[in-house]
Amino acid sequence: MNQERVYAELQAMLAPAAGGVHVVSTGLAETRALQRRIYGAAADEDVVPRWHEALRRLPGARVAVLGVPSDTGAGFTRGANRAPAILRATLVDERDHPIHDQAVIDVGDVRVVPHFLSDEMLSESQIQAARRALYGAEPRAAALPVSPLDICARVLADLRALNPDIVPVVIGGDHSVGWPAFSECLAHAERARGRRLGLLHFDAHTDLLAERLGVRYCFATWAYHANELLGRDGRLVQVGIRASGRDRAHWESTLNVRQYWPEELESRSVDAIADEIVERFRGLGVDAVYVSNDIDGTDMAYAAATGTPEPGGPAPEVVHAITRRVTGAFPMLGGDLVEVAPPLAGDRPGEPGRTLALARAYLADLIEAGLRARRA
Repeated sequence: MNQERVYAELQAMLAPAAGGVHVVSTGLAETRALQRRIYGAAADEDVVPRWHEALRRLPGARVAVLGVPSDTGAGFTRGANRAPAILRATLVDERDHPIHDQAVIDVGDVRVVPHFLSDEMLSESQIQAARRALYGAEPRAAALPVSPLDICARVLADLRALNPDIVPVVIGGDHSVGWPAFSECLAHAERARGRRLGLLHFDAHTDLLAERLGVRYCFATWAYHANELLGRDGRLVQVGIRASGRDRAHWESTLNVRQYWPEELESRSVDAIADEIVERFRGLGVDAVYVSNDIDGTDMAYAAATGTPEPGGPAPEVVHAITRRVTGAFPMLGGDLVEVAPPLAGDRPGEPGRTLALARAYLADLIEAGLRARRA
């Protein structure tokens, strides 16, 4: 694909960082002020040119950070659509965070129509109306998607068209974004790179439903469809599962996944578990990984600002150790951090600051893994 065409598509489908949530009056001043801080802009009109400059650096980058501020797929309490903007706000002055590495490009946010999930759920007339609203007279609009999941997939494909070796790190949003982020990574890894991908998934919930209330792709189903793409061959490993209508034996026997529930995480050393995951992947021929980190996988004592906080989960040290061990053994070709919901849990002492601090640390793990993968 012609590079200029790719840049034009990206500029149509994306907004500058923190701009993916559509605001007209309420929140507009806050959004613009944050964008000026992120881009070091003296005036609002300087933001878009600086964002375009960042996009032009993609061919030489190692890691691309993409915000998907969509929360249509939340199951209980919403608020994850605010995470991409607020996380960036807390990182502006944290200059030692790897998001500020010169090899990392923040490509901005998917432009989110908050009522949509995927284009397959929309009528043709609704798609056409949304295209007019999102893209106006953009000549390529007739070929562009309108829903967050489809736009995310198209953006990731465009990023790899500009830079086949780039490692995308997606900031959600709810966990439905794991579907386009993983499926596009798998297709690229196997088709263009000849790699065999393993999926490491931290979560309190299995996300292994074939559908939820008739919806095929959402927060509760993405891992099921990811596992189908993997051929149910054992390459999906889930850590922290504890809130499920079925027991571990059901999921492992019917879908051939490997799950680590709290009792096993508590009775064994983290090093032994991390080594076991590495050996499992090696035995299955895995030579690269995707990491999906739902923050509710961590015990709610450390991360209550999420839509479905659950007690009894692993401590952050466990998640850090397993992530670092696995991404040290295999190059990470993509990852996501999801379900951080900054507006929630404000009634709990230390929140949402505690959750945001943990999210920054988890995001650092993913970005550093991406930087290591490119250096390797």
